[in-house]
Amino acid sequence: MSDYYLDTITRVADLPLFRQSNPATSKAAAARVREFAGEHHRAILEALRAAPGGASAIAERCGLVAHQVGKRLHELAKAGLIEETGRLVESASGRREREWQVSAASR
Repeated sequence: MSDYYLDTITRVADLPLFRQSNPATSKAAAARVREFAGEHHRAILEALRAAPGGASAIAERCGLVAHQVGKRLHELAKAGLIEETGRLVESASGRREREWQVSAASR
């Protein structure tokens, strides 16, 4: 993985993961996210390099569950690494979900 992606993933990991008004349990959970979020970011980026997809398809490609992917997609989008395609795709449960791709600036 290029230095650009590693640097950006590091910046994503520095984003606040809770609001100050959240309960102590949320703050404790946010502290644990840093243990695994970087690996999730890398796996999601690799899955999206293969092809665009919704959270369900990405999760299937990288061995995570859709909920885990959904949490990380917004962090990666905020960092400018991924973007929505503007299309809706069918999820594993048959619902519609947004489709994501590696951002044009990250290709």
